[in-house]
Amino acid sequence: MTSDVIIDNAVFVHKSSKIYGKVKIGKQSSIWPNVVIRSEMHEVMIGSHTNIQDFSMIHVGASTGTYIGNYCSITHHCVIHGCRIEDNCLIGINSVIMDGATIGKNSIVAGGSFVKEGMEVPENSIVMGVPAIIKKNKNNFVQNRFNAFMYEINGKAYAKGYHRAWEGKDFEDIAKEKMSEIIKEYESIY
Repeated sequence: MTSDVIIDNAVFVHKSSKIYGKVKIGKQSSIWPNVVIRSEMHEVMIGSHTNIQDFSMIHVGASTGTYIGNYCSITHHCVIHGCRIEDNCLIGINSVIMDGATIGKNSIVAGGSFVKEGMEVPENSIVMGVPAIIKKNKNNFVQNRFNAFMYEINGKAYAKGYHRAWEGKDFEDIAKEKMSEIIKEYESIY
């Protein structure tokens, strides 16, 4: 990590991750094994309660920084390049989001998708394909928030050397309670 990197009380940053340049990572977020984040110009801003999963790469574009909102999940092997991902989004395994693209809040990019340069994905969308197209309009707030919660819990466990956080009655009770909280929050907003 370089001196321009600011990590605000993240729950877990794996030692194999590589973070360079002007990068800010919000509170309660997690950075998983073999993640690379680079910002030689512009900036990379990652919100709170967001997880960047194993082998993902985040870089800036030639004319754009990279901005990832709160409660997002960037799943395994993604390439996030000079784009904007708003709050409560899930980017599926092996997806690529290119320069100048915007993923609206509460959206899902299906695994293996290629979101081309400048594409504007409206909030509450499900997109998929190569190149990606909008397949459905659906508010994904609840499931995306819950996925972010799962990785926050997992990150806290990994930070303590515990690698089985998602099993057992205690976890089931916590997950059930959290799902109830998320549904109440959804109902109060929407």
